Amino acid sequence: MSANIHRILGAALLRMVPDGVILSSRDRPWASVTFSGARHWFALEVAREGAAALAAMLPEAEFALTGHLVADLAVTRCEPQAERTTLHIEALTVEAH
Repeated sequence: MSANIHRILGAALLRMVPDGVILSSRDRPWASVTFSGARHWFALEVAREGAAALAAMLPEAEFALTGHLVADLAVTRCEPQAERTTLHIEALTVEAH
């Protein structure tokens, strides 16, 4: 199930930035005493001029993930290049009960 949510979350990120490219991604199952879900990591390349605004907006963004919700999302690193910037994103999704 985690891989499916990972693909859906990646697709949702790409819908936010039509010229974006996911350079790499991975996920792993996650659980606490009361919740289960997954941790996700994405390296998302975007146009440099919109990168700062996107990085500021992402932690508060709402994602429609059937049966899951994004409990936490952070941009952990920005790597600017000449015309593009790579945003390193970490997210936690949990199953909605």
